[in-house]
Amino acid sequence: MNPLVLSILLLSLGLGTTITFMGSHWLLIWMGLEINTMAIIPLMIHQQHPRAVEATTKYFLTQATASALLLFAGTTNAWTTGQWNITDMLSPTSATLITLALALKIGLAPMHFWLPEVLQGLDLTTGLILSTWQKLAPFAILLQLYPLLNPNILMALGVTSIIVGGWSGLNQTQLRKILAYSSIAHLGWMITIIHFAPNLALLNLALYIIMTTSMFLLFNTLNSTKINSISVSATKSPLLSILSLVTLLSLGGLPPLSGFMPKWLILQELTKQDLLIPATIMAMATLLSLFFYLRLCYAMTLTISPTPIFFMSSWRAKTTQMNILLTITTSLSILLLPLTPTLLTLST
Repeated sequence: MNPLVLSILLLSLGLGTTITFMGSHWLLIWMGLEINTMAIIPLMIHQQHPRAVEATTKYFLTQATASALLLFAGTTNAWTTGQWNITDMLSPTSATLITLALALKIGLAPMHFWLPEVLQGLDLTTGLILSTWQKLAPFAILLQLYPLLNPNILMALGVTSIIVGGWSGLNQTQLRKILAYSSIAHLGWMITIIHFAPNLALLNLALYIIMTTSMFLLFNTLNSTKINSISVSATKSPLLSILSLVTLLSLGGLPPLSGFMPKWLILQELTKQDLLIPATIMAMATLLSLFFYLRLCYAMTLTISPTPIFFMSSWRAKTTQMNILLTITTSLSILLLPLTPTLLTLST
């Protein structure tokens, strides 16, 4: 892609998210979301591949539907209250519509069907943008509106997303689909706790972005998109294989790695709120996600594909800016648990 065009598209992505962050008017927020959607579509379709065209079409139709629903909810609220300010008291109808629109935008179950199919049709770099940056603007709206939204609907969406994200990822062989279902499950944890402790939801979002970025960069460096293709990673680069193993376990929430921190704190907060049944269901459903992460770990480190006798291992990868980012995100994905008090203080 032309560097000038790429720069304009990336700046538009940043502009759309910034407008949504700073806006307090429903039309301004809707405009920021639309700029965000329109900026990523050329990045998704630039491969000129039938799968990319299909994924882009699905993404556009889904996001257009969610944006129309959001605009309708904002208009209904303005009609009811006489104000276009986002923080004004929402009517129950408008609050429900906004919750469903934002759930459709970020891919919460049961409105999640578009996310795995879209992510499967993209390359790993564009998939990284879709899985991380595109979640920020809708999540910023949720952080502003959480006192006005129905906590029962948020809890139902969150628990359903955790169950669906774990259950649906069990029989997948495509790494991008596995990461998509992982995204659905992690978003479920954030939505579940956002009404009771928004600082924990924000902390979970930050750690999710760090761990997901690390995994996408690792798979991009290893040039792997399927489970059977990562079995040669130990031969290609033993160090990256070990880093992938530990990062996957962190993504599954295994102590003492960074990914254990948000799950531990969220379950503790739900217990304080006397929500023992949802907390138990969420903890049990996480075992499903941990199982398919362990499948990836087994395929990556404990299986060795046939290799020629004189095959040379690339022990040291070339140093690039992408490798430096990979080093930073992988380190943060593994070693942040001792900094839990500091991160909690910063998130509040």
